[in-house]
Amino acid sequence: SALEWFAHKPLGGGIFWIQERFYESGNRANIWLVRGSQRDVVIDAGLGLRSLPDYVRASGLLEPAQGAGPRPLLAVATHVHFDHSGGLQHFEEVAVHSAEAAALLRGDNYETVTWLSDREVARPPRPGWRARQFRVPPVRPTRLLQEGDVISLGDRQLTVMHMPGHSRGSICLHDKDHKILFSGDVVYDGSMIDWLPYSRISDYVASCQRLMELVDRGLVEKVLPGHFNIFGAERLYRLASNYISQAGVCHKVSACAMKSIASIALRVANSR
Repeated sequence: SALEWFAHKPLGGGIFWIQERFYESGNRANIWLVRGSQRDVVIDAGLGLRSLPDYVRASGLLEPAQGAGPRPLLAVATHVHFDHSGGLQHFEEVAVHSAEAAALLRGDNYETVTWLSDREVARPPRPGWRARQFRVPPVRPTRLLQEGDVISLGDRQLTVMHMPGHSRGSICLHDKDHKILFSGDVVYDGSMIDWLPYSRISDYVASCQRLMELVDRGLVEKVLPGHFNIFGAERLYRLASNYISQAGVCHKVSACAMKSIASIALRVANSR
């Protein structure tokens, strides 16, 4: 059931950290639920092997205040890679950056870099299920996002920051009032991946410069990333500056070679 598949941890301030318990992989994405006075937002949606909306409702995470009606629930994809976008199919309202909307609409499993193995799924969703059957299904976004757009939750505002590099439609969501950055895969506490289809190192460098500026201006104190653990402003600055310092000629040549290999592997895997 959905209640078994997911688990959550409250972080305070109406924010919950959700993970897929039986997806045992470094690719397992963090899912963030942010509750507002007028709207709730799920940031990234996991694989979609179980219904995330069913989980957040059944577990009581969307319980309205006494006397209030249910609030609208919006799923926002920080980008369309499979580990973040597979679960979008279960939501009625879906937002994604306009640069990746077409890929999501046509179920482009090359651009979503769909790559899943049986050993990563500890409990198959049904008898006879195999990872090679997994695909990100076509989803029609109900909202297209651009740089500077504001997603209003009523008492909380999330500003869209288009941060390409990892993918062409990668975004961060910035809660300026609380100095929180939902960073997706733009930055997390690990090696940044810039060798996938539609990755671009020059874009990534520019995005990292923007991240450093956020820290310099005192606009971020906590980063809630797309993978691994939460970290603070000092670590954010170091991760971004390290990427910039390493993005030289040798790195570009290596990334180009890896991108070629990844492109071939993805086309073969998703042609079956």
